[in-house]
Amino acid sequence: MVEKWCLVFHLHIPWITMEFGPSKNFSHNVFFLTGFTSLKEYRTLLFIPFCILFIFAILTNAALVSVIAKQRTLHSPMYVLICFIACVDICVPTCVVPRMLFSFVSGINAWPRTLCLIQMFLVHYACSFQSTILFGMAVDRYFAICMPLRYNDVMNFTNCMIITGVIVVRNTIIITAMIALVGTLTFCSSNVLYHVHCEHQLVVTLAIPCEDTTKNYLAGLISFCVPTIDCVGIALSYITIFVIIFRSAAGESRSKAISTCTTHLIVICITYFSSMVAFLAYRIQSGLTPDLRVLISLMYLLLPGVCNPVIYGIRTKEIRDQFIKLLQVNKVSVS
Repeated sequence: MVEKWCLVFHLHIPWITMEFGPSKNFSHNVFFLTGFTSLKEYRTLLFIPFCILFIFAILTNAALVSVIAKQRTLHSPMYVLICFIACVDICVPTCVVPRMLFSFVSGINAWPRTLCLIQMFLVHYACSFQSTILFGMAVDRYFAICMPLRYNDVMNFTNCMIITGVIVVRNTIIITAMIALVGTLTFCSSNVLYHVHCEHQLVVTLAIPCEDTTKNYLAGLISFCVPTIDCVGIALSYITIFVIIFRSAAGESRSKAISTCTTHLIVICITYFSSMVAFLAYRIQSGLTPDLRVLISLMYLLLPGVCNPVIYGIRTKEIRDQFIKLLQVNKVSVS
């Protein structure tokens, strides 16, 4: 009953949040996501830039998926993986940005615990496939460039389905276990998160005064190992690829291989750079304001979705040509 009155009070005065003293017999069922509230009345203006970025990311990635899905010539493993990364870049912002935009314009920062856990699962689950898909692209290019005669035997439909199944099972078990452990925690001290979405580490810190959270940090560390292992695989693959490329004779095939690999490396650098900056931002205790930390975390979720379709659209000739044809057909039909 007390928490219901706190929720009503918070809805009408969005800048006020409620905290309770530690009590292991009590656990909050509502969190208050108060990111950027230090901006006060200017917080509402954040709706405009983030809405533009969100719409741009959704439309460009949806267009990329549509082009690849419609054109049979783009149904090779490399383009299917690009389609998958575009799907991830649609899912991740969709899990975070709409609720955040609603908070900006309404001032309602309350978020039920169950929805918070669901959001946390969806964001981490989608992000867990991001590095794995990039690793898949590196493996695809490795066999295409280093072992072209074995490419069709290795990168066939059956093998791809088996590998996909293993990855899905692996990521599902790891992320489900991590979020399930958060669901068992008692949040008896505070229910205020200075963020705009339910970030795993921040939510876990709310339970520290109430119980031991060692198992949660271990689960988070295991989930962090997934992109780390993928990153090592990506690095080894591309080191081998470029050694083979620069040992080969100069020509059109060599230039095309370098161009394709460079495109993938740009995408990989953007993804890992934004994730590492976000990871370090919450571990640097001085020099960063809370709002800057929240902004960096958001850029990790939004930046790949904004940049990736532009990079693939500009640098990948096959996708660019098909997209231009699609625009021309639509223009003719409208005329």
